[in-house]
This record gives sequence, C-alpha cells and structure tokens, in this order.
Amino acid sequence: MTQFKEPLPSYLKEDVQTGTEISITGKWIATQKSKFFRKSSEYKEMLKEWDDIHQEAKQHDGMLSTEINPAIGQDAVLIHHIFQDTDALVSYFNTTAENHMKTLSAVAKPDIQLIRGAKIDEKVKHALSTKKVKASFGEYLFGYVKHDNQRPDPEHAVQVTAKWTCKDEGTLEELIYWWQRVGNDAFKMEEGLVRFEVYQVMDENALIIHETFNHSDELKFHLTKGTAEKYKKDIDKIAFPENYFFRGPVAWMIRTYSKFMHLPATYTGQGIHYTEDGGTLSEGIFNLKKIE
Repeated sequence: MTQFKEPLPSYLKEDVQTGTEISITGKWIATQKSKFFRKSSEYKEMLKEWDDIHQEAKQHDGMLSTEINPAIGQDAVLIHHIFQDTDALVSYFNTTAENHMKTLSAVAKPDIQLIRGAKIDEKVKHALSTKKVKASFGEYLFGYVKHDNQRPDPEHAVQVTAKWTCKDEGTLEELIYWWQRVGNDAFKMEEGLVRFEVYQVMDENALIIHETFNHSDELKFHLTKGTAEKYKKDIDKIAFPENYFFRGPVAWMIRTYSKFMHLPATYTGQGIHYTEDGGTLSEGIFNLKKIE
C-alpha cells in the first residue's frame, strides 16, 4: 500500500523564491465567436482594449511584469501580471481594472484566473471577487529554482501554469504526494526544467503547478520521456487537469503531445510584454546586484 507522505528533499523545501510577489495568469474569452471572428471589428476592439490596459498597467506602481498574449487557435487572450505585493494588486484592480471593466466586458468575459503567491491575503480575494472574476488562489507549498534564479532567455523559455483538482476518489494528500514525486525526479533528470513550484489552492482540493522550461525541446522531453510521462497515469487516477496555460514558443509537436495527454491547453506566443529592469523573483532576475 502506498504511503502518501515522505520527507521533502532539501532542494524542494528551500524558502520560496518569490518574496512578496503575486502572479496572476488568466484567460479572457471573446463573447462573440465565429470562424471569421479574428477579422471582425469586435476582435480588433478587444485587442485595442487590452493594448490600452497594457499601456496603463506597465505604468502602475508595483506592476513588475505584464503581458497580453492572443491565444493560438482560440478567440481568447491569455494575460499574465506579476505584482510587487498585495497592495500593488489591490490598487491595480481598484484603478486600471475598474476603469476598463465595462468596456472590456462588452467584448470578452473572464475565464479562470490562477493566482499564486507565498501567502494570499484576503484583500487579494476581495479585489477579484468585486470584479466578478472567477479565480483560484494558491499558496506556496514546495518547489525549486535552479541557476540562482537567473531568468531564462524569454525568446526560448516556456512557462506552464496548470490547475489540478482532486476527483471524488482522490485526496489532496495523495495529489501532493505525486507532485512531490514529480519535483523530486525532475530536479535530477530534467536539467531544462529550471523552475518547479507547487501551490495549494485555498478552499479547494486542488493544486496550482507552475513550471519553467529553458526551451520547447525540454518541454517535449518532459512530456514524452520525463516526469510527466512517468507519473501522469498515477495522477490521473486521483485528479483531473482543469486548466493548462502555456506561454512561450511552444512547438506544434508539443501541442499534439498535450492533446494526446488530454490536457485542456491554451497556447500563446509572446504578445505585448513588459518586465521591469532587473526582472522579477517570480520568473527570474537579470542582474543579481538589483536584489538586496
């Protein structure tokens, strides 16, 4: 009988690398859908609205990184923000988000937003609930970051953020156990998986997993010969993936593999993007001298 508890190895129980930063990765779906939607005025309006939001967001105090990425093959946009702390996030939703919500809601609706941080304050949950945005809030459990948290080349790196929810026959303890096994093996056998983080979703039997791969080839190895291939059948017995967000230059073959693995995937390239000088603790830094 499997024992669903074992001690964390030293490299998985290091202090969280993200500090006070809070990340949001989420999807907005066009309210009008058709095979000609991308040629429509509504689609152009949606992108223009997101471009306006992006221009304001990158000027917002405490916004460390922001990106707006059109989804590949979907009438949707994948957004990603990194805030310096709780106050920066709350201020953003009370100003920029509030100012654009009515216009944006006329052409798009929010799908799930995955929020990650070392700790999530109730003020963060309130800020999103007042905008009627569906969200899952994850607090850090364990993980690792390689190479002194130097940011991988954004021209090649792929960021993967996913939510796994327990089935009726599964338990959160089991789900944590299997993702601990993934992290334990990945640290040793997947050199290109440079960031691996597990977050427990508040008030749900679910986890948010965040992974950073140096290159699409490393992600291909992960899915076909690495820890995803090794442990997915075990995880599938007790849980199911609600969302898989891929940000970065994902090769078309990866999309084929993930389809065979029944991952509810959203893929993007890199759209409009801003990261403050020096980078972020959540996705890697450019210059160690900036971190004191």
